[in-house]
Amino acid sequence: MNTKTAFIMIAGKPNAGKSTLMNALLGEKIAIVSSKPQTTRNRITGILTKENTQYVFIDTPGLHRPKTLLGEYMMKAVGSVSSGVDIVLFIVEANTELNSAEKNALDGFFAAKTKVILLINKIDKCNKGDLAKQMHEISDRYNFYSIIPISALNKDGLDIIFSEVDPLLIESPFFFPEDITTDQPERQIVAEIIREKILRLTEDEIPHGVAVVIEEFKEKKYVITVRAEIFCEKEGHKRIIIGKNGEMLKKIGTYAREDIEKLFGVRMYLDLWVKVKENWRDRPALLSNFGYKGEEI
Repeated sequence: MNTKTAFIMIAGKPNAGKSTLMNALLGEKIAIVSSKPQTTRNRITGILTKENTQYVFIDTPGLHRPKTLLGEYMMKAVGSVSSGVDIVLFIVEANTELNSAEKNALDGFFAAKTKVILLINKIDKCNKGDLAKQMHEISDRYNFYSIIPISALNKDGLDIIFSEVDPLLIESPFFFPEDITTDQPERQIVAEIIREKILRLTEDEIPHGVAVVIEEFKEKKYVITVRAEIFCEKEGHKRIIIGKNGEMLKKIGTYAREDIEKLFGVRMYLDLWVKVKENWRDRPALLSNFGYKGEEI
């Protein structure tokens, strides 16, 4: 049986819906989702295998102008991915104009002769006239392989994405085993789920100065025991994460444990601790310790 595959990058500005789209395409949650921008910090690979076809989706941090060393790391992570992909799914929001970061990224993709499929997301929030105008204006500037209106949240348009991607697949052996959906280590998945719950439950009170490090990860037959340390940048943020009488931290742990148990199919014991590391997003040694490492920093 001849097999086909492709590395498919999902790119776009913060909060455009990249991680929501990744999870929808896979039919399984592997990327954390938050209403806050710049939720994704590392490249996340999602693998979908259907009979003789394997799609390798790569979710990347949102395109933005970095203000911290962590932000620089995130943007370099996008650049390092873009040079090795076959297709780019470039996601923009309906009823919005391209910003300078989006234009620069698109110029780079087209200069490299990469096939780019434009996805206009959140079409449930705009009318058909505005959508048609946006599609016309953006297609005048760029020669996209195709333009697809979608709603990643409502899973609208996913079948069209696959129908447009399939002709671009390359005959090749699979790069990953057929039974896996991500190449993320289990520790990273658990840390990201915990971070998602912090971002969601604290709403606007906690900025993005939160990192989660798994200090202990023990697996037995039906139980996983995890000790995780949550790092924030201010004592005030620590108090918010812990909450009155520890109620917020307890809620974070409960919701994270539910997701982790559902994902791994085992019971979970989760022990959370909160510590302060001021300005960690601008401290190279701490970035490395927290998992943001490599020559890019």
